[in-house]
Amino acid sequence: MMPHVAKGKKASILLIYTGGTIGMKEDPVLQALTPFDFSQILDEVPELGKFAYKIDSYTFDPIIDSSDVEPSLWISLVSLIEDKYDKYDGFVILHGTDTMAYSASTLSFMIEGLTKPVIFTGSQLPIGTPRTDGKENLISAVEIAAAKDEEGHALVPEVCICFDNVLIRGNRSRKFNSDNFRAFRSENHPPLAEAGISIRYNTSLIRKPESWDVRPLFHTNLDTRVSILKIHPGITPNVVRNILLGEDTRAVIIETYGAGNAPSKDWFISIVKEASDRGKILLNVTQCIAGCVNMDLYATGKSLKSAGVMNGYDSTTESALGKLFYLLGVFDTNDKVKAGLEMNLRGEISK
Repeated sequence: MMPHVAKGKKASILLIYTGGTIGMKEDPVLQALTPFDFSQILDEVPELGKFAYKIDSYTFDPIIDSSDVEPSLWISLVSLIEDKYDKYDGFVILHGTDTMAYSASTLSFMIEGLTKPVIFTGSQLPIGTPRTDGKENLISAVEIAAAKDEEGHALVPEVCICFDNVLIRGNRSRKFNSDNFRAFRSENHPPLAEAGISIRYNTSLIRKPESWDVRPLFHTNLDTRVSILKIHPGITPNVVRNILLGEDTRAVIIETYGAGNAPSKDWFISIVKEASDRGKILLNVTQCIAGCVNMDLYATGKSLKSAGVMNGYDSTTESALGKLFYLLGVFDTNDKVKAGLEMNLRGEISK
């Protein structure tokens, strides 16, 4: 589907720079990479001027390296978007690549009933270098954030990642490559759009709000008492016990083999059952890049299910973490959290 541009209506975009490689430029005096002034973005990326959009910018101070991202950043981002929501048609968030999938996943849950695009992008090379991928990523992200259908509604009212000419749902994304321009993939869900000579939107895959006229709910209460247990050969009872039965842990994501398998040894299943009996929420996701957990397929999966472990289906670890942070922050009771985990809230699982 081709985007529609409303006549006489100048699309307005808020460009939010949190940090990351894309915003760096070599300082000729210091001979080092330093953040550039995003209020001068049209000087750096003059191609944006051809869209005739109104582009404003907001830079976090201090900027945050991707590896230092904390839930406090997500709360600040959601609060900023809530404050500016009525003033802009779309939001583009410039973010470091290392934790972009975590941020995009979590924000998708923190904003309920989204009616405007929130597009994450970044780059593998600084925007000031000759072969940068940053300009193309930014141009595509801005164009997608401004795109509307014939009725004037946003074409992509979702939290997404736009990278290397592909638009993917944020809570389906994973960083796949650290030294290639195709840094992100969405193995369990097709792209929402692909940019070539023009941007082609897969409109049948894009989620729409129940109502375009209702303002979204912005959730900023996150409960981060979640741990991750990655199953591996040689894992010891002490390691499993320390993670599953941690005093300050309310939920644990268990990264299992294949379709949701884990050790069948009595000591392992015993600790899992003890954790479940103590009220820990246990969620099973696969370590595989693609595929789905099926806890009824093999005996080990059935044992986990009987011990109280929930099915994470084809959720990524990044998405499962953000979903748990959100649900635990909204609900006090485990039953409500578990009911939310079973639901496909933002297109995060194929169910």
